Amino acid sequence: MKICVVIPVYNEGEAVGFVVDSARRKGLDVLVVNDGSTDSSGATARDHGARVLDNPVKTGKGASLRRGFEEALARGYDGVVAMDGDGQHDAEDLDKILRTAREHPASVVTGSRMSSVKEMPFIRLVTNKVMSWMISCLCRCRIADTQCGYRYIGADVLRAVSLESSGYEIESEVLIKACRAGFPVYSVAVRTIYSSEKSKIRPVKDTGRFLTYFFKAIRRK
Repeated sequence: MKICVVIPVYNEGEAVGFVVDSARRKGLDVLVVNDGSTDSSGATARDHGARVLDNPVKTGKGASLRRGFEEALARGYDGVVAMDGDGQHDAEDLDKILRTAREHPASVVTGSRMSSVKEMPFIRLVTNKVMSWMISCLCRCRIADTQCGYRYIGADVLRAVSLESSGYEIESEVLIKACRAGFPVYSVAVRTIYSSEKSKIRPVKDTGRFLTYFFKAIRRK
């Protein structure tokens, strides 16, 4: 399989080089979508061997991922793996994700952080559990961690669904639309590396966007 790692970044100049290197060591092509960063994110990613698409202004994680997915499809990749650029996703887990992807290429393989949650901030743990339960009900299948952005998405899935989200709610949109289109979703345990950096998730605003999308998805059922 020809796989591309898609990494959306916004001001991750200190971490993105390490993330790109760790993915390339697995023999994978890396595409970084630099979302209007005001630091060295784009230049650093290029220096470490990634292909970089630059957004002139910040558009949001979802919009950046959609741009990356479109580029990957145009270049003939069989699927993508989405990773965050802040170093929280352990590249050693790529082997497990891709092993399942090779067995089920027309699918979504999402990482699950729920097998080791002792380092996860409590409020994030509770929020993830609630959101995962809601999305699992809508998808009619149990998905342990619907909010994990570390995931494989097959090219067949990307061609079959029309993604619209610009923010973090894209994590839910991918799962809901893939399931409704008849594609299976698999989960594999992944490790998340928490450090001292401040999360870019805005709890109130981004939870509101999630709920808005969730209820729209119910109405479109």
